[in-house]
Amino acid sequence: MSESSRRDWIGLCAAAGAFGILGSPLRAAEASTPAASAVDHLLLGVSDLDRGMAWVEEKSGVRAVVGGSHPGVGTRNALLSLGGRRYLEIIAPDPAQNALTLRIDLRALTEPRLITWAAATRDIDALAKKAREAGLRTEGPQPGSRKRPDGTILRWRTLGLKVDLAADGVDPIPFFIEWASDSRHPSTDSPEGCELESLEIEHPKAAEVNGLLSKMGIDAAANSRAPARIRATVKTPKGSWKLA
Repeated sequence: MSESSRRDWIGLCAAAGAFGILGSPLRAAEASTPAASAVDHLLLGVSDLDRGMAWVEEKSGVRAVVGGSHPGVGTRNALLSLGGRRYLEIIAPDPAQNALTLRIDLRALTEPRLITWAAATRDIDALAKKAREAGLRTEGPQPGSRKRPDGTILRWRTLGLKVDLAADGVDPIPFFIEWASDSRHPSTDSPEGCELESLEIEHPKAAEVNGLLSKMGIDAAANSRAPARIRATVKTPKGSWKLA
């Protein structure tokens, strides 16, 4: 993993953790879990949060709720439930912060784009061991926590893979999240009405993507195509939404 990719992954994990994501009971370490079933959340990059929220509402018929800012990362977000303990995170630059540490420059995006995703695990230590035994280099597990406005402390741990398959402003390899059992998952109190139906990955090095995710127990069935894209099909009150 390049140093810029490493900083990007750390930034995305920090952004995710800042809002108390609770890992789904789905076990990403198990073999042949379909990618859509392994999802904890999808990250939709936008250049402006308000415009991104309006765009998502226009497409889906559901208005996302503002989550807040990620101190030190330079981003803020809004959240929308995707059903089944999954959700969409709309992530944008935070105008109240000077620096943006993500390698993916959200300010340069001319339209909303899925930039990466997070996979759920309920045994991150076993998953890290599985990755190392498969010959993969890992980052973490790393602990994190945040205090909600109501005073509740949310806790999680994250695991990343030290690979550099990011292309065209998209990272097809998820980071993995295990959330504490006493933390509330955002899908339970974010606006409802949408449901993730499928997740597809397109990448010039599809064989490498498939091989790596297979080692982590995820069946991505990535297609060999350029440019790299993450594509999701979402059932919404306005019908089927093809999100990429």
